[in-house]
Amino acid sequence: MSVIPLYRKYLRQIRMLPHIYLRQFFRLKATDDLRAIVRTHNSALRGTKLKRVCKDVRKLEAANQGNASSFMHLLDLAYGRKGKLKRELLEPLISYSSTSLPSLRNASIQKSHPPVCSPALSALLISPYSRTTKALKPSNIQKPPTLPERTNPDSDDAAMLGPFSKRREVNIRWRYFTTECKKILPPLRIVENQRMDSQFVAKPSERYGQELGPQTFRDVEDLIGPVWKIRPLTRRERLTSIVPSIPRSYHPSRWLRRRYQQLLGRLPELSLTDVEPKVNPSVKLSPCAIHPALRLLPNRLPEATVDDLQWLKQSNSNKA
Repeated sequence: MSVIPLYRKYLRQIRMLPHIYLRQFFRLKATDDLRAIVRTHNSALRGTKLKRVCKDVRKLEAANQGNASSFMHLLDLAYGRKGKLKRELLEPLISYSSTSLPSLRNASIQKSHPPVCSPALSALLISPYSRTTKALKPSNIQKPPTLPERTNPDSDDAAMLGPFSKRREVNIRWRYFTTECKKILPPLRIVENQRMDSQFVAKPSERYGQELGPQTFRDVEDLIGPVWKIRPLTRRERLTSIVPSIPRSYHPSRWLRRRYQQLLGRLPELSLTDVEPKVNPSVKLSPCAIHPALRLLPNRLPEATVDDLQWLKQSNSNKA
């Protein structure tokens, strides 16, 4: 398929996406992908890029037809759970962690310092909410489990085989640090809290990471609506046009709300509290998210209606 028909098909599928942010994101992505193809003069490389874009268009088409895995793939791309946007969100966190570098292990080699984790990055590494795999133990950050016992000068291996090479130790630490950082789900919303007169004033943090914007996060929560199931109207209520007590401001498609709830389970929020002399970070998820740790939260239950309160009052009076 040539470039122009492919671009038109790409845009037709993008216009069918259900959310404005998805349409904006993939419209920009389509433009970048097709420009990269046009600017490539090598025929073999051009064919490879064209094949990749055709695969992306097929993914879009499958997502618009109701394929759950394809739609989750689109959400992961658009919200930085995978791909180029994820690397851009992780870069400020990793680059900040290397601002205060420890002393060099080998003075003749400039890059012989071990990696150092900032408090924010450490919180993301040990939290189960911000990991694609099992969360790390705090001790693993200071001493990776891939380090041999020989690195301990008091161990039997060190006494028998001699001291472990400092350069090899630094390489092992960097390899473990790089591998585990790739398993982090970068936070979409970062809030920095500063203590002022015993009050906490929240403001967006620009130091620890980039954001898609707090409004993007709120739009997802508004699209999902309340996490508990709303009682459907009875036949008599429908006939008498009784308005339900809770207006339906969420998206009417339950399938779509479910997909966005799964997305929120992979969108951690990083909160940073400045309490001298250190920063106390914490990681949490949106209460609307689908996650095993959030199943028993109070917000999973429906709000009490007037009828529920009347029944509760009646039962209390009967007990008295």
